[in-house]
Amino acid sequence: MRRGGSFLYHTGNNQVVVGLIVDLNYRNPYLSPFDEFQRMKHHPAFRATLSGGKRLSYGARAITKGGINALPKMHFPGGLLIGCDAGTLNFAKIKGSHTAMKSGMLAAESVYRALRQPPDDKRDLADFAQAFHESWLGEELRQSRNFGPLLHRFGTLAGGALNYIDQNWFKGKLPFTLHDRKADHLQLQTAEQSAVIHYPKPDNQLSFDKPSSVYLANTAHDEDQPCHLKLKDPELSVRETLPRFAEPAQRYCPAGVYEIITLAGKPKLQINAQNCVHCKTCDIKDPLQNIVWTVPEGGCGPNYPNM
Repeated sequence: MRRGGSFLYHTGNNQVVVGLIVDLNYRNPYLSPFDEFQRMKHHPAFRATLSGGKRLSYGARAITKGGINALPKMHFPGGLLIGCDAGTLNFAKIKGSHTAMKSGMLAAESVYRALRQPPDDKRDLADFAQAFHESWLGEELRQSRNFGPLLHRFGTLAGGALNYIDQNWFKGKLPFTLHDRKADHLQLQTAEQSAVIHYPKPDNQLSFDKPSSVYLANTAHDEDQPCHLKLKDPELSVRETLPRFAEPAQRYCPAGVYEIITLAGKPKLQINAQNCVHCKTCDIKDPLQNIVWTVPEGGCGPNYPNM
């Protein structure tokens, strides 16, 4: 089962921004979000707009879509978590710009109130949380709180029907709240339980390969910097993840960072850290939680034009 969404926005200069959102609780280890995106662009709804155009840039990012059920504590002494850093996306609409802006406005008002009081280095802007939940932003996120859990628990058809009832009949005010209790990496089935997915080759007009796409992300990492992608156990990938899950890092990574190569007749996980676009998918989806994304050196990473 594949869930998520897609978007196509028209911008200036006769350009469009197109993307695919893949829910990281997917089960088949052979699924490749990158290849799903390439295949999606051949759909007539996208082909009609994209045909004859030129690919200008490429990027990828994990987004927080748990909604109000997954919001962390957003205030702490000396700071606030707002917008996409906190997870204010309304996944029912696949929209988050308006909610991020509103959280920023509420944060500014909270900071202004604090500045009008005597200085206090330990002040915790707890009033921000109250303002957040009392605003239309808090209400919008409460109304969509069951959207994802209904799909995850009951599937696309039944979950979609229940969401229609929830959103249109009850306006998101059902007298109960569902929660996702299982982490995304625990959802993955073994390779033995899953069907291999065969993706069509890119036509270099609407669909493209990973290396040429990553090139357009303008990634830059100093060659002598330490690898920012750590393995808790360097042998675990070959020992367990490869035989059990066909090493899904080869496919869930949208930048081709992880690659199984053969050295002296034995498989080895090679990390091409210089390709990393810092989407953090590996840190989330690795089934054995063996991969840890860490912050690279300052100034390193992708440099997205027009994105």
